This record gives sequence, C-alpha cells and structure tokens, in this order.
Amino acid sequence: MTARPSDWPPEHQHLPGLQQHFLAPTDADRLEAAAQHLAEMRLRRTVRAFDSRPVPRELIEACLQAAGTAPSGANQQPWHFVVIESPDLKRQIRQAAEEEERSFYSGRAPQEWLDALAPLGTDADKPFLEEAPVLIAIFAQKYGVTPDGERYSHYYVPESVGIATGFLISALHHCGLATLTHTPSPMGFLNSLCGRPDSEKAVILLVVGHPRPDCMVPVHGGIKKPLASIHTWR
Repeated sequence: MTARPSDWPPEHQHLPGLQQHFLAPTDADRLEAAAQHLAEMRLRRTVRAFDSRPVPRELIEACLQAAGTAPSGANQQPWHFVVIESPDLKRQIRQAAEEEERSFYSGRAPQEWLDALAPLGTDADKPFLEEAPVLIAIFAQKYGVTPDGERYSHYYVPESVGIATGFLISALHHCGLATLTHTPSPMGFLNSLCGRPDSEKAVILLVVGHPRPDCMVPVHGGIKKPLASIHTWR
C-alpha cells in the first residue's frame, strides 16, 4: 500500500532538473555510446535452456532498481516484482503454467497463432521454470491502495509496466544474464501462488539465469526487422 503522489510532502513535488549528465558528452560521444549499446543488445537472445548456477540476490536487486527508474503514468510506478528462488514454488508454478499451456496448444489457440510459434519450436513443456535459478513474476497494479485502504486510480498501467519490464530485461542482459519472457495465458494462478492481491494482475513471468553450455536458440528468433521498416521521419 502506498500514498497518493498528491499526498507526498512538498519537497518531493518539485525538484530542480539535473543537467550535468546531458551536457557533458559531445555528439560524437553520444553516437559511440549508442553504437556500443546497439552492439550489446544485438547479442541478446531469448533462452529456454538454463543451468542451475545461482544468481546473487544483489545482482537481481540492482537490476530491479534499474527497472524502478522507468517512467510511468503520473510517476505512480504501478508495478510489483516477485522474485522466486524456492524450488517448491517453482515446481508449483511450472505445474500450473503447463496445465494452461496444454490447453492452449491442444485446442484453445487458433491455428494461425500456432503457425506463428512453430519456427520457435515451443510446446507445452516448460522445464526452464524449474531449471532456472530465478523467476521474476511481474505484476501490474490496476489501482493503488492507501495505508487506510482507500483506492485511487493508476494511469497508463500497461504502458508503464511494459517500459519497466524492458528496462529490467536490458539491465539483466547488460550484466550477463539470460532471460525468457514467459506468458502463460491466463496466468491468474500467479496471484495466489505469489501472495499478491486482487488489485494486481500478473503480466509476465521472467525466467532468469545462465544459459546451459549446450544451449541452442532458434535462428528465427534472431531475425529482426531492418531499421527502414520500423521507423519513419516527418
């Protein structure tokens, strides 16, 4: 439960802008930084084969702090991250997710959707949910609740949580960890298993860890649209 932004003390409402970060580099420096970031992000791949090596909690928490810097509607930060290490809880999540996935692959999904997934080689079996050392269940807070139990609105929740998730994936990749964005549908079972309230909706189950030495990734997953097809200038 949190306070409304309008209830924050006055010193939290207006702070001077911080310019030094934006004034220091030259355009050449910025272009070099952009090229380095692009080269790093081009190495990111979705991984489905993880080894069991543990990941330090401090590393996960540093990446979560990076996610928490994301912009959000009215700066209400409508997200909550549940970090799961417990083998028993991971087993329960796998069982619940595979039950939904079997229903999806055996008839609920339209053929067009299954055809789109075929090049990635996915199916209802999700061993990575137990093999990976860390799962992060990402919840969107549909509305806020004050300490006295009063509801207040959140704005642009899907957009805000999506941006924060992107920040998190980028941070995890930057520090050398592999990820998989898993989205069993529906995933309401995560609320009960993770102890989250009805005011929250599970949106992504992020699988995090080190890829197995024999890990293979589908060629199809690395094919990205060229720049010319994803942008225009006006």
